[in-house]
Parts: sequence; structure tokens; C-alpha cells
Amino acid sequence: MKNKSRSQLEFVLLMAALMSIVALTIDALLPALPDIGADLNVSTIKHNPKLITSIFLGLGFGQLLFGPLSDSFGRKPIVYLGFIVFIIASFICITTKSFEMMLLGRVLQGVGLAAPRTMTIAMVRDSYSGDYMAKILSFVVMIFILVPIIAPSLGQYIMNHFHWKSIFIFNGCFGIAVMLWFWLRQPETLKDKYRIPYRISIFKTGTIAFFKIKPAVIYTLLSGLITGSFMVYLSTSQRIFEKQYDLKEEFPLIFASLAISVGISTLLNSQLVMRFGMRNIVKLAMTSFVIISLVFIGLFYSGANPSVEVLIGFFALQFLTIGFLFGNLRALAMEPMGHIAGIGSALNGFISTVMAVPIANYIGKFVINSVTPLFIGFAVCGLISLVLFYMVKKPVKEEAISA
Repeated sequence: MKNKSRSQLEFVLLMAALMSIVALTIDALLPALPDIGADLNVSTIKHNPKLITSIFLGLGFGQLLFGPLSDSFGRKPIVYLGFIVFIIASFICITTKSFEMMLLGRVLQGVGLAAPRTMTIAMVRDSYSGDYMAKILSFVVMIFILVPIIAPSLGQYIMNHFHWKSIFIFNGCFGIAVMLWFWLRQPETLKDKYRIPYRISIFKTGTIAFFKIKPAVIYTLLSGLITGSFMVYLSTSQRIFEKQYDLKEEFPLIFASLAISVGISTLLNSQLVMRFGMRNIVKLAMTSFVIISLVFIGLFYSGANPSVEVLIGFFALQFLTIGFLFGNLRALAMEPMGHIAGIGSALNGFISTVMAVPIANYIGKFVINSVTPLFIGFAVCGLISLVLFYMVKKPVKEEAISA
């Protein structure tokens, strides 16, 4: 069902812009990690990736807070509240001289950004359903992917001409522009009949309702495992390419080129999902993810690093499969939760993100002088995901179509 009060194109662009604030806040800071660590007297460079994983921790907990509230008060007020938290957190990051306070600021940034991230998914679910919802999410993600393509280069440019603190200022200004667009053009999507009167018990009742929906829980766990794999790359990519391969100047370009793989697959998914269905695409993509990981483990089990071209090829192939997984796993989890879209989206985001942070931190601590632990981490996450995937019974309608 589509909301007729605004065009589909503007809706997709606006949802992508809301999600892009999150991507810009994460990815634009990647080239600045060594400088921030040096300015804040970090004892070892192994702590620098915490500036990336900490924001995901905030995203996880923030979604758990804002999702249920949005089912009572609407999607738009929650987006505004989250952005206020984001601005306060950005001020902390700009003014602090302590690495611990910087980490706190990044966690709070994540909490604030959880509002637009969660509300984006909820607003799409409010407006669309079924495979068409997956199609719209694919378009949103496809446009959103443009930000990781340019963000590291943008961050590097700002650093070269100003200071790493200017990255936070730029992110805040971009967010203000998006919030103004959102305020002027986006109507409230939560229908009155789905509003839940606010009371503390909605957190309990919504959570109980979520955990009674087996497919939603399993697809959420799958999202956590795949997100964890991707977060390993996000948190270690700067160290891998700058330290292991001595490609500091080329890093933003490499990061951008790899982001294109996700963009290509999300574009293809938007065209294929209506024909083949979300579940069939997820099955093929997840199987490919595991096979690629196992092949690279077999080739480089000794711990010797592949050439940079081979490594980039590995990431490109894996991100191609991940692009088919991200939107579809979210849509599969959200499909049976139309009646609790706010808290459903929140729990989906909270569980998958809180799972991903320790996965990324654990695997990342082994990626020091070799990328082989990364291959192993991808394979383990993929194998567990496949097992969980086959625990979900195929929908009757899909069985009929397949027959």
C-alpha cells in the first residue's frame, strides 16, 4: 500500500538521505582515525577502530529506545528527538581532549542516529509490504550506498584543508539540511489505527510479540551475523590497507570502489526480487558468501597475505553478495510485523547491531599482520547463517510459486 501524498521518487530519496547521515558519520571519519588517536594520546593503534564500533553500539541501543516510542508518538517526532541527541554528541566529540569521552560521544552519536535509521525502515514498512517493500528498500539502499563511495575521500579532503574536527561540523550541517527537507516534505506515515497508547508495558508486550514470530527472530539473527562480517571490514579496512599494504593515499579510492559492489547488487536486487522472491535470493547469496570465504581460506590458510588486487577481488565478491542480503533480510524480518513496525524495526536493529559489535571486535583483534583471520570470520558467520536460514519454513505461497 502506497502513501499517495508524496511521490515515490521523493520518498525513496528522502529515506536514503536520512540513512546517509549514519553512513557519513561512520565512513567520513575512517581516514582520520590515526590523527584522532594521535591527538587524543591513544596508547596503541589497535584501539582506533573502537571509534567505528562504538557508534554501532549506540545505534543498537538507540533503536531499542526509539522504535517503541514511535509506535505511540509517530515517526517524525522521534526523528527530531534523535537528531537533537546527535548534535549534542557531535559537540562532545569536537570539544573533548579525552579518548574515552570521544568514545562516549560516538556512542551517543549512534544513539541519536538510531532514530532516523529505525524510522526509515518503519516508514517504508508503514507505506509498503511484501516483495514490493524489498524493492523499495533496495532503491533506498542503492542511493544510500553512494555515501560510502564518497565519504572517505570527503573526509580526507576536509582533513587536508582543515582539521579532523571539521568532519563532525560538516556531518552536522548535512544532517540539518536533511532534517529541514524531512520537516517540510515528509508526512507522518503511522496510521492512527496502529498507534499504541504510550505506557511502559509496550516495551514488554512488543518484545514478547516479536519473539513469538520465529521468522522475524531468525532473520534478525542472520542480519546480525552478516552485519558483523561487514563491520569487521569497516573497523579494520583502514589498518589493513594503510599498515599491511602501505596504501594510505589510495585507501579512500579503494573503499569507494568496493562500495560500488554493494550498490550494483542492491540495484540488481531491486530488479530481481519481484521475479524470484526475497527468500530465494537470500539463499543463493548466502551460499555464495560461504563458498567464496572457504575458497580464500583454502588458498591462504598459511597466513600469507594475497596481493592487494586479489584482496580487493575478495571484498568485491563478498560485498556483491552482501548487497543482496542486507535489504532482503530486513524486509523478511519486517514482513510479519506490520502491526508492531516500530518496535519490530527497533528490535531487529538492536539485536543485529549488538550482535555485530562483539563479532567485529573479536575477529578484528586477530587481523594484525594477516587478513586470513578475516576470511575465517566471514566463513564462520556465513555457515551459521545458512544453518539458521534453513530453520525457517518456506512460506506456503512461495512453495506454490516454486512448484
